[in-house]
Amino acid sequence: MKLLPSLKERKRYVLFKIDSKEDFTAMDVKKAVDNAIKDFIGELGISKASPMFLSERYQKNQFIVKVNHKFVNEVVSAIILIKKIKNTPVLLQSVIISGTLKKVSSYIK
Repeated sequence: MKLLPSLKERKRYVLFKIDSKEDFTAMDVKKAVDNAIKDFIGELGISKASPMFLSERYQKNQFIVKVNHKFVNEVVSAIILIKKIKNTPVLLQSVIISGTLKKVSSYIK
């Protein structure tokens, strides 16, 4: 059974940049992102927003999160509020929001 395009969930890809003196692994960043989203929008919000950290696209302290198009602002707000990863102070910035992975990947340096 194939799902009609009109019934599929629309998604957005958000590129984030971590400003820090230290380099982090993808698992460390994923844990921090998951905890921040859970604290900010709760479990019900997570089920509606369906955020997904794309581990395979993580490089040079830049990462991509896939999220439902209706909850982009909430997820971005949650992730930007992260102040520490592994007890190291960090500053996170959202670089670009797009509907295609190809466009977001072109901004990774």
